[in-house]
Amino acid sequence: MTPRGTRWYLFDYGMVISTAPAPEDWGLLEQATGFRELEAGTSPYWRRREDFDAGRLTPAQYWESVLGRDAGQAEVDTLEELDAAQWAHLNPRTMGVLETLHSEGANLALLSNMPDGMSRRYSAESPWAQYFSKLYFSGRMGLVKPDRQIFERVVAGLGAAPEDIVFIDDNTQNISMARTMGFRTILHTGGTDLRAELSGLGR
Repeated sequence: MTPRGTRWYLFDYGMVISTAPAPEDWGLLEQATGFRELEAGTSPYWRRREDFDAGRLTPAQYWESVLGRDAGQAEVDTLEELDAAQWAHLNPRTMGVLETLHSEGANLALLSNMPDGMSRRYSAESPWAQYFSKLYFSGRMGLVKPDRQIFERVVAGLGAAPEDIVFIDDNTQNISMARTMGFRTILHTGGTDLRAELSGLGR
């Protein structure tokens, strides 16, 4: 159990640690799938993405839902590589904040809606993973934000009181749920000065 009053910084991944995929990333994925405008929220890429993030679909099942047909293992592997690559671009400002917090001995955790395969790849290969003592991924937990249960699981895992957790996320629904549970929150947008926001919390 973490001593009461010990602060945890709980980071989201996508659009906080990472940046948005570049147009050329979407272009490569569109070329591989034969679909156009996959970035659009109504595209086949997003239609069952929450199920994939929650671990309810295997990579083959997800990509076959995107393609609308069967896919061989080699094709699935290629699509997984392209998908992981497009979400791997890191936000240098956030990385700088993580480096500072880590060097100061801060307690860092991550909570991300992310498919299991991608989370394992990033955990093993990505430079940001070294900063975190706790990593929570939806694909491994069988839950997705903003489900209250996923936040409850994280609170239990950290052994911390909600008011001792600072949650940084780009999604207003996730922020709202965390706030109702007593977390301290920072909504991360393109213009967020994270260092200033953390300083305002008395870091």
